[in-house]
Parts: sequence; structure tokens; C-alpha cells
Amino acid sequence: MAKTFREWTPEQSTMFPASVLDYVPPGHVVHFVLNVVREQLDLKTILDKYEEERGYPPFHPVMMVGLLLYSNTQGIYSSRRIARACQERVDFMAMTGMQKPDFRTISLFRLRHLEELKGLFGQVLKLCRKAGLVKLGHVALDGTKIRANASKHKSMSYGGMKRREEELKAEVDRWFEQADRIDREEDELYGKDRRGDELPDWVTDKQKRLEKIQQAKKELEAEARAEAEAPPDPSKTAHKAKPTGVPEDKKQKNFTDSESRMMKTRDGFIQGYNGQAAVDAHSQVIVAQQLNNNGSDMHQLISMLDQIREQNGRQAKEVSADAGYCSEHNLKELSRRRIRGYLASRWQKDSLAKDGDTKPPAKVGAYVRQMWQRLRQGGHRSRYRLRKQVVEPVFGHIKHARGFRQFLLRGESKVATEWSLLCTAHNLLKLAAVAK
Repeated sequence: MAKTFREWTPEQSTMFPASVLDYVPPGHVVHFVLNVVREQLDLKTILDKYEEERGYPPFHPVMMVGLLLYSNTQGIYSSRRIARACQERVDFMAMTGMQKPDFRTISLFRLRHLEELKGLFGQVLKLCRKAGLVKLGHVALDGTKIRANASKHKSMSYGGMKRREEELKAEVDRWFEQADRIDREEDELYGKDRRGDELPDWVTDKQKRLEKIQQAKKELEAEARAEAEAPPDPSKTAHKAKPTGVPEDKKQKNFTDSESRMMKTRDGFIQGYNGQAAVDAHSQVIVAQQLNNNGSDMHQLISMLDQIREQNGRQAKEVSADAGYCSEHNLKELSRRRIRGYLASRWQKDSLAKDGDTKPPAKVGAYVRQMWQRLRQGGHRSRYRLRKQVVEPVFGHIKHARGFRQFLLRGESKVATEWSLLCTAHNLLKLAAVAK
């Protein structure tokens, strides 16, 4: 007897119209994100921007916010990929109600509401606090370097700019002299009515490159003057020479994203930004975040502590961070704020074993020496060990699980919004796991 199969008729229509939400499993995260965006987030600042009554009705801003947040939880960041998902994936169709915004609409919406989207982090963090996910008993800090939307090969040092500017100027001047000589010879040969002043492509390209180099050179000089005029920063080391107002020859500028910087990572140098996150040890919720183009973590600690208090209304009891944050000024600030710190120094091994440590030199400050002794006495039981298992998995989720390896936007302000959306999506997923 032949095997009987279930009937399969793709063309068959349903008797009663179904909602697109019916095609998504009840416990799917899209239901949670949809409810949060529609019922719990305050999007008044975005909605208030739409006052013009004329014109074709735009897509609903609440739907667009939900689409951006949900796509971040799914590891889809490009506006083109988001637009394609709205046409092909049923979970995205559930979020948009079967509407299909194109990639330009998605990109322009994100660019128009950068500051408002950045503020969603605080609102989602507040929901995490209400759900009991934020304890602030122990908070681990760390930074991660992420590639900018620019190639490191498109950077040039200030010294290189000066040399190349002179070379290009001389080359363009030589061509103009040659063109002028040829024009005079042709005038004598063919008459003055004949044209011969069109510039060849290679001169036009060199002129454009010269203009780019001159613009980047001016920006570096302006930054150097601003640094020289700024008041001294107590967190910076005293042995560093006073700014002169003139850029160093090795100071670099990128022609594609001038606000990104060359940063050292374990895999070599990248053109990128430094994303900071403070993570609560209770549930791995990000309680503070920021992004800048400073490759050093040492100058990020105090501003991160300020953000923890600003976002949560109170300060953390304990803070752990790696040796990149350790300085006499930072440890003194932790003591002033009555936060028990666990910051490794560069004389301590990652294992924090007593036999593996090197004693700091005598000239080290009292706070650094005291911290070295605290971690050395704790050994394998030190609270510092929480750092690796709290903050580093968060970066693993963002970079590996959700596949974010490079920013899409350019400019520090725009990239900071991207980083904020990534952290917001991370907290949304933590909140969704509790809500199930």
C-alpha cells in the first residue's frame, strides 16, 4: 500500500483573513519589542517633529522606531538589509504590519532622529530597573574598539600632509606654466580664437586631492590650537609636554571619516572608535554607555561613573576594570565617591596569582599601590575576577552573536547613536528573556 501524504496546496487561500501576527510564534521576541515600543516608550519628541499637514502621509514614526530596534536585536543593521527583510521575513512583516519602507526611508529616518534614538537607551534601562534587573552591587567597565566606516589606508599624518601639499602644488603649477606656454605658441600658430585651456583629468584629480589635504591640515591645526587653549586636565599624566598649538608631524587625519582615529587592538591597528559599556553583574544589563574617538580607556572612567549615576539615580557600590583604567587620579576619584574599586595595574598578571605579580616601583602613587595590594591579597578570590565574566560576554554578544563588526555611519555623533542603539537592543533582549 502506498504511503499517504498530507495535502500540500500552496495556492490555497484561507477561509478567514489572518493577521500577520498569527504567523509568528507567541513567544517570539518581535511581540515583546512591538509591545514595548507601542505601550512603554515615550516617543513624543519624535512625533512632535511631524507638524506639516501637507504632503503624502509618512510611515508611522512608532513603527519605524520599532523596526530599527528590532533589526538591531536580530543582527541586521544595513538599511538595505532591513528593507529586504520587510519584504521577505514574516517577523519583520509583523513589526511593520505588512508595510514595506524602502532603504532610503529607513536611512533618512535614522539620520533625522539621531538624538532621539540615542535617548531610547535611558528609557529601556528604566524598564530594566523596574523589572529588577539592575542592582548596581558590582559593575564592570570595559571598552571595545570597533572599525569605523573608513579605511586606515585613507589616513595621512600632518607631516605627510605638508610634504604632499608642496609636491601637489609644485606639480599643478608646472602644468599651468606648461599650458600657458603652449597657449602662447598655439596663438601664434593658429590664432587667438582657438581654445586650449581645458584641464586634463589628472590635474583635476590632483586639485581635488590637494583640497582634501588642505582641509584635513586645517582641521588638525584647529584641534591643536583648541588643545593648547583648553584648561589643564588633572587626569592626564604630568610628564606630558604642554600643547604648543601646532600639530605633531605624526598626528593623523582620515579623509573618509575625519573624526575616527587609528586605534591599537589585539589584531593590529584599525581605523575606528572606542565604545564603552558599564555592565551590571546581576544580569549583564548595560547600565551606562558612551562612545568617543579616544583610544585610551584611562580618560573614560570618570565620565562613565557620572553616567551610571545619571542614568540610574545612584552610584554603583563596586566597580571593576582592567589596567587600562588604572591611574592615581581615577583611583582617588573612586575613593572620593566611596566606590570600592577593583582595577588591575600593569604590574599584575591576568591570573592575579601572588607569585605572578611584579611589585610596582617606589615612585608609584599611594592609591595605585593600595589597589595593587588589594588585588594581590584577594588572588583567585578577588572581586576583580567578576570583570571577565560580566562585561566581556556582552561585547561577545554584540560582535559575534549579532555580528556587528563595523559602524555604518560616519562622524562621532552619528556613530554614538549607532552604539547607543546596539546597547539598547542588548538590554531589550535581556528584558525579553525575563518577560517570557
